[in-house]
Amino acid sequence: KYPFQMDQSYFDGTNFYFEIDREDDWRRNGPSKENRHEPIMGMGLLLDARQVPMGMTLYPGNQSERPVQGKLIRDIQSRMGFGGRTIRIADKGLNCAKNIHEALNDGDGYLYYKSVKTLPEQELDWILNEQDYREVRDREGKILYVYKSCIDTFSYSYRDESGQTIRFSIDEKRIVTYNPSLARKQREEMKRQVDKARTLCHSQAKREHFGDKAKYLLFEAADENGELSSGNVAVSMNQELIEKHLRLAGYNLLVCSELKMHPQEIYRIYHNLWRIEESFRMMKSELEARPVFLQKPERIHAHFLICYLAVVLVRLLQIEIFKDDYSYQDIIGFMREFKLTQLAPRKFVNMARSSPFINDLTERTGLPFNQLYLNNTKVRSILNYRF
Repeated sequence: KYPFQMDQSYFDGTNFYFEIDREDDWRRNGPSKENRHEPIMGMGLLLDARQVPMGMTLYPGNQSERPVQGKLIRDIQSRMGFGGRTIRIADKGLNCAKNIHEALNDGDGYLYYKSVKTLPEQELDWILNEQDYREVRDREGKILYVYKSCIDTFSYSYRDESGQTIRFSIDEKRIVTYNPSLARKQREEMKRQVDKARTLCHSQAKREHFGDKAKYLLFEAADENGELSSGNVAVSMNQELIEKHLRLAGYNLLVCSELKMHPQEIYRIYHNLWRIEESFRMMKSELEARPVFLQKPERIHAHFLICYLAVVLVRLLQIEIFKDDYSYQDIIGFMREFKLTQLAPRKFVNMARSSPFINDLTERTGLPFNQLYLNNTKVRSILNYRF
């Protein structure tokens, strides 16, 4: 009914914690998205070009999500008979030389985010040079972001499973954007982190107390006079790194194999990744996929399969039926709140509150969703309706 559109495929991963103390083969200790300490299981989710889910995979919580993307795409292409090329789109966590090499070997393209903070000086000079940037404005004339792009040959390397170093080069398009509102937000967050780090620094807190703020500090061995030694550790602010991160606030870099694609189209496509994060939020909140108390692997898989199918159906309703006019919260809220109370053998009262969604649904379907009293015939017309 609604065929998948495989010319673009979005992938991301998350994890779910389990209310257990010990690890087993699947539920393993690893970095939790909720900063929990219980064993976790990883989930990879694959979406098509319209951001409709078309594949899910589960993997042990101590494993990286990086190797999962290509395998899931190939499994879906094989199982469903898809042919042709797909552009693999993912966040910086999936941006590694091995995934890029794998995509090229499979005849696919790629679009990834790359952190500007780790770039060599030559590329940083290009990014910070104000020449050649083009503005993108909203209807009121306010600058949304500026961008520029280049095409060049870039070299990559990685170690394969046997430990052998694989090196390759590819012509790649790179698009750098600068978002003024993002820059302000990032600078404010950095200022808060630096202020907290400076306070902890003055109190001589232990390194583990700094958390993510430790990147703005230098830890050096020093004696009681502050001279460097092999004894106690002196903590100081890494002013050079702080100034570098403040300078780079608001900048983002996208790397893409599609040399002929317009930079604004690449930017638009990449920013559709928020749909995957939203799908994970739907599972974890409205669908109550967590916490998980199941133990047997087949029951754990069944639990997440049900959650996955629910997300697919909600997305089809949202994107295909309602043309993205309503959020998934609107749709699930209606499903849960639309209730009838029977007053007599053939008379029901509608207990749902009036809302724009219900009024629009009434108009689209011709069904009596916004009527206060309903009889058996009207109830049957609702129960038997098919989109």
